[in-house]
Amino acid sequence: MLDLTFTPPAPKVIAGAKADWELVIGMEIHAQVASNAKLFSGASTTFGAEPNANVAFVDAAMPGMLPVINEFCVAQAVRTGLGLKAAINLRSAFDRKNYFYPDLPQGYQISQLYHPIVGEGEVIVEMSPGVARRVRIERIHLEQDAGKSIHDMDPSMSFVDFNRTGVALMEIVSRPDLRGPEEAAAYVAKLRQILRYLGTCDGNMQNGNLRADVNVSVCRPGAYERFIETGDFGHLGTRCEIKNMNSLRFIQAAIDYEARRQIAILEDGGAIVQETRLYDPDRGETRSMRSKEEAHDYRYFPDPDLLPLEIEQEWVDDIAASMPELPDARKARYMADFGLTDYDASVLTAEKENAAFFEAVAEGRDGKIAANWVINELFGRLNREGLAIGDSPVTAGQLGGMLDLLAGGEITGKMAKDLFEILWTEGGDPAEVAAARGMKAVTDTGAIETALDELIAANPAQVEKAKVNAKLAGWFTGQVLKATGGKADPAVVNAMVSRKLGL
Repeated sequence: MLDLTFTPPAPKVIAGAKADWELVIGMEIHAQVASNAKLFSGASTTFGAEPNANVAFVDAAMPGMLPVINEFCVAQAVRTGLGLKAAINLRSAFDRKNYFYPDLPQGYQISQLYHPIVGEGEVIVEMSPGVARRVRIERIHLEQDAGKSIHDMDPSMSFVDFNRTGVALMEIVSRPDLRGPEEAAAYVAKLRQILRYLGTCDGNMQNGNLRADVNVSVCRPGAYERFIETGDFGHLGTRCEIKNMNSLRFIQAAIDYEARRQIAILEDGGAIVQETRLYDPDRGETRSMRSKEEAHDYRYFPDPDLLPLEIEQEWVDDIAASMPELPDARKARYMADFGLTDYDASVLTAEKENAAFFEAVAEGRDGKIAANWVINELFGRLNREGLAIGDSPVTAGQLGGMLDLLAGGEITGKMAKDLFEILWTEGGDPAEVAAARGMKAVTDTGAIETALDELIAANPAQVEKAKVNAKLAGWFTGQVLKATGGKADPAVVNAMVSRKLGL
């Protein structure tokens, strides 16, 4: 495991006009379950389909249609809970959350208020190398998503797309353990990374497959500590919820604005109204949507169409046995097995696909050299051209083959960079391309020595300068490389120059 030092949450202190204030943040993350079918119907979950193309009778709330639980969605929730080191509840139940939205045809949402499928867990968020926060997870429950109302297609009417209606969501509820905008964004990023490694949510925030409801309140210094001691939420101040945030940058900006808004009201003698707000990125501000409902406002009651969900420990154990290596464990392994720095290991494990590519390149080779080429050359080029790792013109096999040539002394470092460019633009087998292009390192030390001796004899003044200042010896290395067309190994030449000049 990673050697981490866990530190208490560091509060974001905001100076008001009259006093200092601290932030307290809790999150409700809605993660769309990676599943081909919806939670209670067999309708497709494919994104981008024609409006209302992915709608079964039960999604449209047709009379007499009954929900049927999707076992795979349940397994995905259990897998997520295991990945977050959470308690798995072998018995859970579904409730009806009653409210009317035009894009939820049945007029209620099937959710899990009283008996969620997953209990308490945690997310470890590394804030800097070796320093981490532990964010507590209160619960994870399964529920249906709603559809989408469209108001900009006609001046006199709205349209409704039910494709998302009934899609399975995992609502991941954190404790109010986050103390600043940066921590909040880092938490969402880490949770997204874990979900993508688990394969339980694709984490696509742009498509709305991962979105956050952010609860923000402000309190005076010391109040949070009293909350931790007593468990009394009254110490934290009244919270406001910012709905449906799907950008890490906007999450930070919204929290900062909302905190300052609340501070200004409190210092002016006003009171914070508990409400649901939205963030307008164009204006950089939050706006009121509606007063914040409490649980009793939704008139929750057990769903009469669904029996309590009972699962067996053996089934949970089977899921646990199939769990993939998660990012923290993989990062620790890279640092231990390959001797990578914290930064390099973090870059390589940021995405599961990136890590898989690196491992294919590093297998049987020097891990540090492989990491250097993957991070600096490959990732650098991908970023410049706006490509994902799956679209890389250079495969892991090609890059690995090129590194084999470099390690065997068949090509020099400069040749390797030239060869990488050819592989990127033209493809081909590295060994065959190198042979066809005459890329072959000069390994005949006799030829190198002859060239160097001639240089030393012809440049006595330069020899004396190099003996006074060793840095000037690089001139001889450069001249030998030039004389050999860049085919000599710079390390061999450097060593020979030092020996000949007595440096």
